[in-house]
Amino acid sequence: MTPGKIRVSIGTAAALGLTDYKQDVEPTTAYLMTYTEGSCIANCAFCAQARESASERSLLSRVMWPVFETERMLRGLREQSGPITRICLQVINYPGFLDDVLALLKAIKETTSLPVSLDTCPVAEDDLERLKSAGVERISIPLDAATPGLFDEVKGRSAKGPYLWESHMETLRRALEVFGPGNVMTNLIVGLGETEEEAVKLIQRLMDMNVRAVLFAFTPLPKTRLSKRPQPPLDSYRQIQLARYIIVECMGRYEDMGFDGDGKLTGFGDIDVKRAIGDGEPFRTTGCPGCNRPFFNERPSGPFYNYPRALTPEELEREARLIGVDLNE
Repeated sequence: MTPGKIRVSIGTAAALGLTDYKQDVEPTTAYLMTYTEGSCIANCAFCAQARESASERSLLSRVMWPVFETERMLRGLREQSGPITRICLQVINYPGFLDDVLALLKAIKETTSLPVSLDTCPVAEDDLERLKSAGVERISIPLDAATPGLFDEVKGRSAKGPYLWESHMETLRRALEVFGPGNVMTNLIVGLGETEEEAVKLIQRLMDMNVRAVLFAFTPLPKTRLSKRPQPPLDSYRQIQLARYIIVECMGRYEDMGFDGDGKLTGFGDIDVKRAIGDGEPFRTTGCPGCNRPFFNERPSGPFYNYPRALTPEELEREARLIGVDLNE
């Protein structure tokens, strides 16, 4: 039975004609989230949906996700003629979530031919097969943290959560067998306490597995356990973005990059850094094809951690200078 309600990001709701909401950049993916009356059974320290969070349940990162009738959302998908090229379904972990996801996938695939991505907690291998058969093209199992210790602190046993680092890694390995290389991703939130070296080392490890890391900047939310933690320094985030781009585009490797004793990135190896920066692609939103996630980590007034659109020449020069590169030299 298809769930009667679903959460829809406010930008997606506007793009589907479900609400009147002015936005500077339209989403190119429809972002949906499973609905539950309660909270997630996980307890991730950064998340408004966490079991012990007192934050607004309408939030995921800094984006509002109002509740709509599922049929109304499906009608919006059917009738939309805007820039939407993909659907991304975010999963909240609660009893029976998988049945809800499979029912939603069935309804979505009967409504539209748009490709579907799924962001989910770990599931069993036979459930991965069921999800693929139901129409999931790409899947993400979010690690979020760069090291096993940080993972445990923010979403594992130390956080009174149900997750284990190795269980997530094993699910990523199983997902590769089901969905194939290029179709499996994981989220990495920069700013949870990792060093730049730890972040880049994980990105390389994942790439060697054929798993792509999708970068997010930590965003503090009121009434979550990490509400007092600041966002990462923008220059540090730019360094990690560029290192990620170099790795995933096979221009260089973590082992060739330089780091100081504090784990700060000091060099990208023997590559043409200006060529790697290019038109600013390293500083744009990462994820599935067609994903731009407008203002997930930032206010529309900026500064942008992940650009949801092409950079202007002035923006490109400014961001390059943040990592010590003068594009005019």
